[in-house]
Amino acid sequence: MGLLETIHGPQDLSKLSEGQLTALAQEIRTFLVSNVSRTGGHLGPNLGVVELTLGIHRIFDSPRDSIIFDTGHQSYVHKLVTGRQDFSTLRQQGGLSGYPSRAESVHDVVESSHASSSLSWADGISRARVLGGEGERYTVVLVGDGALTGGMAWEALNNIAADKRRRVVIVVNDNGRSYAPTIGGVADYLASLRPTLDSVRTHRVYERTLDWVKLRMQNGGPAGEFSYKSLHAMKKGIKDWWAPQGLFEDLGMKYVGPVDGHDQAAVEQALQLAKKYEGPVIVHAITEKGHGYAPARAHEADQFHAVGIIDPETGEPVDAAGHQSWTSVFADEIADIADERPDIVGITGAMLIPVGLHRFAARHPDRVFDVGIAEQHALTSAAGMAFGGLHPVIALYATFLNRAFDQLLMDVALHRAGVTVVLDRSGVTGPDGASHHGMWDLAMLQAVPGLHLAAPRDASRLREELREAVAISDAPSVVRYSKGSVGAEVEAVERLDDGVDVLSRRPAGSRQNDVLIVSVGAMSELALDVSNRLGAQGISSTVIDPRWLLPVCRSVIDLAADHRIVIVIEDGVRAGGVGSRIRQEMRSAGVDTALNEVGLPVEFLDHGSRKQVLERVGLTAQQITHDVVAQVLGTKVPVARPLPGDREPATGQLPQQ
Repeated sequence: MGLLETIHGPQDLSKLSEGQLTALAQEIRTFLVSNVSRTGGHLGPNLGVVELTLGIHRIFDSPRDSIIFDTGHQSYVHKLVTGRQDFSTLRQQGGLSGYPSRAESVHDVVESSHASSSLSWADGISRARVLGGEGERYTVVLVGDGALTGGMAWEALNNIAADKRRRVVIVVNDNGRSYAPTIGGVADYLASLRPTLDSVRTHRVYERTLDWVKLRMQNGGPAGEFSYKSLHAMKKGIKDWWAPQGLFEDLGMKYVGPVDGHDQAAVEQALQLAKKYEGPVIVHAITEKGHGYAPARAHEADQFHAVGIIDPETGEPVDAAGHQSWTSVFADEIADIADERPDIVGITGAMLIPVGLHRFAARHPDRVFDVGIAEQHALTSAAGMAFGGLHPVIALYATFLNRAFDQLLMDVALHRAGVTVVLDRSGVTGPDGASHHGMWDLAMLQAVPGLHLAAPRDASRLREELREAVAISDAPSVVRYSKGSVGAEVEAVERLDDGVDVLSRRPAGSRQNDVLIVSVGAMSELALDVSNRLGAQGISSTVIDPRWLLPVCRSVIDLAADHRIVIVIEDGVRAGGVGSRIRQEMRSAGVDTALNEVGLPVEFLDHGSRKQVLERVGLTAQQITHDVVAQVLGTKVPVARPLPGDREPATGQLPQQ
């Protein structure tokens, strides 16, 4: 039996010797490589936080002390030491979540993995502890992977630092560079002194002595005040030379480090000092993403931040290259557009490669800006660039647009800025679960005045609609598409005057127009399948792809008036989504055709494959067809308009012939 199998909870770690902890760290890395290579997941970040996680659980008492991960994808080691060692179904339906999950363990606190929010959680939890008479409990945050580039983190730090009573320990996982110890005799000597000095600086007697000296000098008249300022400036200069702590000190927080995040003893010593201080402390740990796994360390792009199924020996993908991805289509097209138009600039939030701006950046490095995990800043900065004569293209995961709605509304739309937002991984994304589904964008964007919204159904339409979007100079435009591979090309049988594509009319030449199916983006394959099934039931249908969902094209309204019922199939929430907007436009135009919104429920959807999630919520051809047939027959609301000569059926009654 290995050491890992003997760990059933954090308390079991306290029994281990220094040598056993080293062996356990190696076992954990071997476990992660072996298991994550079979399922896919966030491998590199977790290989980098093994010692930090073990140290946190050995020094602090979870769940009495709350442990928060920012971002949550670096919580795999935490799961292992809190009794969750079955990774065989990691990120799969019914299996272990790839992020902390309260349903899994009392040791998990924050489930959302939108970065930079952990310190605000810590601020709130620690305030509640003090007010509830439990101020002796600690709140520990492991924050890294760029989360400190988000402004929200600094807003929280400003508040945490203001109250010295709160026991908040912030462990900064600094993996922005590989850890390389300084070489030389003086450096070695200074390194040997650091633990002693950190111990002095975090001692309460030291704090009280400083306060006493400060008070006496400041009350000593001009000479005392001058002496205090001179000594304080000298002390600050020495400390800033000693370690990069000036900003944290300016906030009023104690700083411990930098410490080698892969030296178990050093990590635990630093955490112990932070704990003894009994107030807000920053522990700065230098780590290496992918530590201990050569293929990850050698991966220049992101050190295996997230991987699919790979060969554990080589790190090479096991799956053969499949169809072109949506992201890749965008990457090629935006780079080509940038070649043609010098006013086009790219903006990303710490995700240059995942969102496909890397090819643009390779050709025009001075025109692509990575602003860090700062979506709010990205949108407002883009508005400023537009004012300055540029046309910014902001590429984000759809779920992260949620964080910048105010800036899109008030800074971009209100000022009619020509800014294009490209939303990758829209709709149901699958394995990353509730916090990462891009299912809110279609509903959220309906409320933005003047916004143009496109949802391409295939690669050709993505290229086409992206070019149309960047041609809009007096309003925001959004192009959104799904995760994964682009499906087959879906050619239209006709393009109407206002740009709406008719994908099919079944049966061809029919004078009876029963069902108008409005397909949103990548739902076209599903919509055409439903149309075929309806045809087998003797029900005629027309399938259209509006291409541009906002503003709603007039031909959509006219077609709705010519059909007995309208079905809108979208992969966003039904409430306030595309179907709801078309219904409103129909009513404004005096069209009373029944409309059924077919989309996602207003729920947080658990992880699983995209297909599994869609099946769970009833977005399948079989279920949609069943419902539409019932609506045409008048046995399910909304009820289709009766055929000429038929009387209106009562709800739940078959129409009378």
